Parts: sequence; structure tokens; C-alpha cells
Amino acid sequence: MFNIAILGCGKVAHLHAKAIQNIPNARLSGVWSRTPETAKSFASKYNIEAFTDISKLVSDKKIDLVIVCTPHPFHLGPTLQAAEAGANVLVEKPLASTLADSDQMINASKKHGVKLGVISQRRWYEPAKRIKTAIDDGKIGKPVFGTVNMLGWRDKAYYDSDAWRGTWKMEGGGVLVNQAPHQLDILLWYMGEIDEVYGVSKNLNHPYIEVEDTAVAIIKFKNGGIGNIIVSNSTKPGIYGKVHVHGDNGASVGVQTDEGAMFIAGMSGILEPPVNDIWTVPGEEQYLDQWKKEDAAFFQSVDPTVYYMEKQIEDFLESLSHNTDPLVSGEEGRKTVELFTAIYRSTRDNRPVKFPLQPETGRNDMDGRLV
Repeated sequence: MFNIAILGCGKVAHLHAKAIQNIPNARLSGVWSRTPETAKSFASKYNIEAFTDISKLVSDKKIDLVIVCTPHPFHLGPTLQAAEAGANVLVEKPLASTLADSDQMINASKKHGVKLGVISQRRWYEPAKRIKTAIDDGKIGKPVFGTVNMLGWRDKAYYDSDAWRGTWKMEGGGVLVNQAPHQLDILLWYMGEIDEVYGVSKNLNHPYIEVEDTAVAIIKFKNGGIGNIIVSNSTKPGIYGKVHVHGDNGASVGVQTDEGAMFIAGMSGILEPPVNDIWTVPGEEQYLDQWKKEDAAFFQSVDPTVYYMEKQIEDFLESLSHNTDPLVSGEEGRKTVELFTAIYRSTRDNRPVKFPLQPETGRNDMDGRLV
């Protein structure tokens, strides 16, 4: 039985709490929040104890794993405190809002001998896994062209729903930091390491927020492939997110990870199932309609807002049992932070950015955000 604590009590924390309750060898054992009253309310709802000190929480409740659910720029502090106390750490996406924070978190986990992971539950979507297997099995040859399209709309009510939304200091960024990390992570999972990025980010039609609502980028991958990213919170109606990969044998595979009404963790459900929307692997083209029906039926048979969280938490617990790396480790999570940081820096400097990236020092522009 693994004892798990939640750090941060926002909307997504409730999804994690429900997921933990569904895992036979996991127990929700405590909670901490930057706001003690919020922690008390959360604790009362789930019949657990609230703490004002992370180290005491880890020690008193013999915590094996903490799940960090604070706003993005505040992932660092709880992670460092939990790691120092001896707890493994699973962080809500993205790993952090900056490379500097990401590196501190990774270094702390290594120093204290604990594991670090990042939530990216869409990797467990059946259509997303099917693509990864096809790539690994060589069914499309070498992946040479990868694309992300994540188009949606966030209105003023969304940004007003939490005080931290839409600000550089409290959110750390806009569509790149909050809405796009799932698709960016999947693209990197499929295409591999990046060599160079040229990007542009802008706020097109949300004058009441500080952060970007739209970004585009061109990527050169180290395997010789290229990629394109288009992400936006400035387009109506609804949302759709797509990740497509094309191989050097001419075959194409793709997943539509999101479709329908905009999803807000803890406030709305997922209306449309993820599906493979492109599949031209030789000899497998006829399976596409069958997979769509099967995947949709399964998706509708579970609570997808919780089920895929369960799958990732179970993967992390499995890594603890066997001392292996979780599927989405801290290093994997850093790659997404590195990618959106490169787009911010490229926007600021109006030039391509070569990889790997290291944290910038001696600047006050939040690593390219404050242009």
C-alpha cells in the first residue's frame, strides 16, 4: 500500500484524489496547501488530515508519493521540500514554468534519491499509444514530419475563474504553458530530440490578460525530421487538438486528442473521445473505422477525467515497486519546458534557437516571456 499526499488544492487536485481512491494499492493520506483553510476544506471532503508543513506531512503519514497540484510557477517549492523529506514527486503538467525551476527539481530528486515525474495522461489514450507502437515497430519508417494543432477558445470567465490565470507571475505563460503541454509532450515522444526552433508567440484577442494566447513554431529534429506547431486560445468554437506524424515511407498516423467543448479540470467533462484520425500504414488502412468505434466505446465506458490519471499514477507506483523510470520522468517533462522556452526566446530575439537550452541568468524577462 502506497501512501500518497496531494500538495495544492485547486480544481485538478480533486481529479487526482478520485483517481487515488480507485487504485487498490494506493491510499490518499494527507494534503497540504499554501492556503491552510483550503487544505482544511479539502481534507474534510476526503476524510484525510490537512498539514501546514510538507516535511511533517511526509514524516507523520509515511508518504511514498506526493502529487503537486499548485499553479505552475509554484511547483518548485513543494517539490524541493517533499524530495528533501524523502518523498517521490509527481507534478502536474508542465514540470515547471521555467528551465531554472525544472533543473532545480530534477537535481533535488537525484540528490535525495527519489523519483520525479510529470503528469501527461494523454500518453495513455489508446489512439496515442497505438501511434507510439507503430513508430517503434518501424511501420512508418523514420518519422520525418510531425505536427501539432491545438485550437480553442478561452473567454474572460475562464480567466476570472482563478486569480492566477492569465498572469506571468502566477501562471508563468499562456497557451504554451497551460493548454499545449499535453500535445507538445506527445509530439516529442514521437519525434525525439530537437536541434533548433524558430517560434512566435502573441496575444491576439485577449487584452485583459498578460500572457500569450497564440503561438506557432517550426522545429528541426536531430533525426533530420521537421515539425510545425500551431496552438491557440483565440479561435472559436470549441477545441480540437491533433498530433500527426508522417514517415519517410509515406505512411501517416495521427491522433485527435481533444475535440468538442473546452475542457476545464474540475469544471467540465470531456465530451468527445480521442481517436486516430489518420492511419495509412500499409495493410492497416482498413482498421481505422474499427479502432474509432472501439476506442470511443471504451472512452465512454469510463470517467476519462479520472481514468487516465489512474493509469499514470499506477505507472509511477509501478516504477517505485521495480525501481525503474516512470514513463514520463522529470527529464521527459523538462523537454516540454525546453520547447516552450525556446519559442518564447525566439519571439524575443527574432531568431532560431539552438538546443540544448540552459537557464538564462542575469535577465529579468522570465526567460523570454516579457518581450
